[in-house]
Amino acid sequence: MFTGIIQSVGTITQATPIGTDIQLAIATNKLDMNDVQLGDSIAVNGVCLTVIKLMANHFEAHVSHETLSVTVGLDKAHQVNLEKALRLSDRLGGHLVSGHVDGVGEVVSFEQLGDCWRLDIRAPHAISKYIAVKGSICVNGVSLTVNTISNDLFSINLIPHTLENTTLKSLASGHRVNLEVDQIARYVERMTLWELENPEKSENKEQNHHD
Repeated sequence: MFTGIIQSVGTITQATPIGTDIQLAIATNKLDMNDVQLGDSIAVNGVCLTVIKLMANHFEAHVSHETLSVTVGLDKAHQVNLEKALRLSDRLGGHLVSGHVDGVGEVVSFEQLGDCWRLDIRAPHAISKYIAVKGSICVNGVSLTVNTISNDLFSINLIPHTLENTTLKSLASGHRVNLEVDQIARYVERMTLWELENPEKSENKEQNHHD
């Protein structure tokens, strides 16, 4: 689990094809790796990857063809957002993030509004129903708050601190981004669908409660 609070902007220095998979070498920049071990998880642009090789200031990770098919930004050398896995004692500054991308969105516009910036993204239609005003969403690993949503298009305001400490400052119209919706929305949907699919069990549960 992660929080969506980026700890460092690292760099994919090498992306080596291994069949249909890719092995990444990632320079970690200011990310503290002293407590990281082989097998630990690190979110790279919002994608949970396993550390398979570890050095003082970089690590390597294997990315499967399946992961590559549902994400963007893991197949070439460029800067990436990095976050180590959450510990139970850590502060939850963002929101609970699994590192499992739900869909790839497209930047529609990115414009400055005073000291801040407005980012408009078109989400895949299949996940738009999970996006709510004032709800949380993860964009390339960054925990953000949704300001508006209309159909599949949602907007976010970015403050200077977020831009300075993430790769989001490099976005432009047409860029594709990894999106992960708030897990709470998925659980609410599942509970609702279960009730609709199992009306007799719901009635029995309600009856037992009254008894």
